[in-house]
Amino acid sequence: MSRTLVQSLLVQTSLVLVSSLICFSVFAHDAPIRQGGYKNLAGEWCCGAGDCGIVSPNNVKAGSGGYALQGPVTYGASATGVESDGPTWREDVNEVVPYSKALPSPDGAYWRCKRPDGSPRCFFAPPSGS
Repeated sequence: MSRTLVQSLLVQTSLVLVSSLICFSVFAHDAPIRQGGYKNLAGEWCCGAGDCGIVSPNNVKAGSGGYALQGPVTYGASATGVESDGPTWREDVNEVVPYSKALPSPDGAYWRCKRPDGSPRCFFAPPSGS
């Protein structure tokens, strides 16, 4: 193999390992999304107490285009039940998540995970009829 190919593979492997360690360390506590090792359709990890929050069922409406989220998403210890996940905070969202991008919720709750810029990364919804 050429030297540049080997270097490229090493850099890519390092990035994957660092990303995995960040997700693991941030999501080290016992929460369903953390344990599942979930990824969205783009292959991004759904991880971190700081980026995954719970959405009240009252703030989610199933419509023709997907799940309409309108209202606060709760992050931190109140969402996860783990005190070390830090103080509780809320952020308002107003967006539609296509059904094709929704993942099955491991605990029957609605969860929204965001990127550092606030855009949606993952969305978990309970199975239909539950």
